[in-house]
Amino acid sequence: MALPRHFVVFILQLILVPLAFNLCNASHGLKNGFYRKTCPKVEAIVRKKTAEYISKAPTLAAPLLRMHFHDCAVRGCDASVLLNSTQNNQAERDAFPNQSLRGFQVINGVKSALEDKCPGVVSCADILALVARDVVSMIKGPHWKVPLGRRDGRVSIMDEALNLLPPPFANISSLKQQFASLGLNAKDLAVLSGGHTIGTAHCFSFSDRMYNFTGQGDTDPTMDPNYIAHLKKKCSPTDVTTIVEMDPGSFKTFDEKYYTLVAKRRGLLQSDAVLLDDIETKAYVKQQALTHGSTFFKDFGKSMVKMGKIGVLTGHAGEIRKHCDFVN
Repeated sequence: MALPRHFVVFILQLILVPLAFNLCNASHGLKNGFYRKTCPKVEAIVRKKTAEYISKAPTLAAPLLRMHFHDCAVRGCDASVLLNSTQNNQAERDAFPNQSLRGFQVINGVKSALEDKCPGVVSCADILALVARDVVSMIKGPHWKVPLGRRDGRVSIMDEALNLLPPPFANISSLKQQFASLGLNAKDLAVLSGGHTIGTAHCFSFSDRMYNFTGQGDTDPTMDPNYIAHLKKKCSPTDVTTIVEMDPGSFKTFDEKYYTLVAKRRGLLQSDAVLLDDIETKAYVKQQALTHGSTFFKDFGKSMVKMGKIGVLTGHAGEIRKHCDFVN
C-alpha cells in the first residue's frame, strides 16, 4: 500500500494560507465559574464521566488532548472539529490530519451526562476544553483552571483543516508563523509540543526521516543514528499501519521526558526535532531537559488556557448544540 504522500504534500503546500477570519480575537465572556448558577456541578460531571473512559483506555488521553488543539487551530475553539460531514459538506473531522483522532465517544458521553443534568446549557466547545484538562491530570499531568463560556460554531469545512493544521514535518519557521497567527508565541510552541510526551504516531508521519529525507534515499542528519536504526526495525518504508510511541517507555504518562528525548535528537517527528533550530524554543527544551521539567507543568497549564481562548464564540454568537456531532 503506497504512502498517502499526495495528502501530505497537499497539507504542506497549504499550511501557510492566511486565515480568512481573526482567530486572535478577544476572549471576552470566558470566566471561571461561568456555569455556577446554570450547571453548578459541570466540572464534577465532566471529570467523572471522562474518568470512566480513561480508566479503561488511558491511551485515549493523547488523541483527546490533540482534538482540543485541532479544534482551536481551525475557526477557533468552537467544537467545529466534532461536526459530522453532511451530504452537502465535508467537515473538518474528515480531513486527513483528523482521521487519526479518537475519543469522540468520550465527548458524546460527557455531553449526554450533562444534558441529563443541565439540558441545553453546556457547550461542546467547553466540554472539549475540560476533557483535555482532565485527561492530562488523570495520567499524572498538571491540573489548571479552565475559563468557560464558549459557544459552539455551526460551520465545519474539511479544506480549512487541511490548510491550517501543522503537518508532522513542518519546519520551525512555518510552525512559529502558524502559532503566531493563532496568537501563540515561540514559548507556547515549545510548551504545547510537550504534549507529545503522550501518545503514538504512525510510521508514515516520520518515515522520510529514516528513508528519504531529501529525496535521495538518505536519513535525517539531525536525528540520532541509533534511534533511526531502532525505528527502522519497527517501520518499513511503505508502512502505513504501524504506530510508534512518541515517548518510549512512558507514552501513557504525562511527564517531562519529551524534552530529554528532543535534546538528545530523539524527537520522533520532524516538528519535534526542529525545536532545536530556534534560539527560544531550543533554550526551553534544554532548560526542561536539564531541570527535569521544573516549570513544564505550570507552563503547560498557562499555554493551554491561552490556546483555549483562540477565536472563541461567546455571548449570543453560535449556539449550544444538543448533540456534539451536528448543529441544532
